[in-house]
Amino acid sequence: MKKHLLVILLSTSALISTGAVAADLSFPHLETTGRGEVVVKPDMAAFSVDVVATKPTASEAKQAADQAVTKFIERLTKAGVERKNINSANISLSAQYRYPKDKAPEFTGFKATRNVVVTVYKLENLNTYLDDALGDGINQINNITLKVKDQKKYQEEARQAAIANAKEVAASLAKGFGDKVEGVWQIDYNTNDRPMPYGMRSAPIMYAADANSAVNQSYSDNNIVISDSVNVIFKLAK
Repeated sequence: MKKHLLVILLSTSALISTGAVAADLSFPHLETTGRGEVVVKPDMAAFSVDVVATKPTASEAKQAADQAVTKFIERLTKAGVERKNINSANISLSAQYRYPKDKAPEFTGFKATRNVVVTVYKLENLNTYLDDALGDGINQINNITLKVKDQKKYQEEARQAAIANAKEVAASLAKGFGDKVEGVWQIDYNTNDRPMPYGMRSAPIMYAADANSAVNQSYSDNNIVISDSVNVIFKLAK
């Protein structure tokens, strides 16, 4: 009776998929969710910009956007960014209209939009690259995402911390109810649920050209959190 009550109390915190499986188990068991995280300093980043050009014809709009992207890439490579770390392969074209009140829509031209994503492996140069982005035809810096080069290493550390946490919680719960964990019955691990390092919005730093050193240091001073979790069904000793 004691073990059966333990199952009822703990199963309420389980995920639906795991809980459905646990409901069919006839032996004493408990479920836990282990969580782990690693806090690290970023050593790389990625940012993206939108290049937008509006012209009377589609070909003119595309040409203007292409020229702005070419100039941007030239500025970046001159500043030290390798061409392979600049992705600028996509473009979209759309007709633009003005909608006067009580009148038919009026065609105003074509808008060409190209998105450029830049990966930065020297974080100390990030603000210089952002300054290079603020050129003709570039309308905005969309976002800045701080990252770490050795993502797999820190993800594994977070995963192992989650596993240790699941074991620790299971042992503590079993002990509290006068029982003991006998072994693992099922592990439910969903890699898509792991949060990635947080991104930083670009607005606060877009016009920081006069304070490169301080701004670059502000990126290095930020921490990013890499998390992981695992759901486990443990068997209890009979």
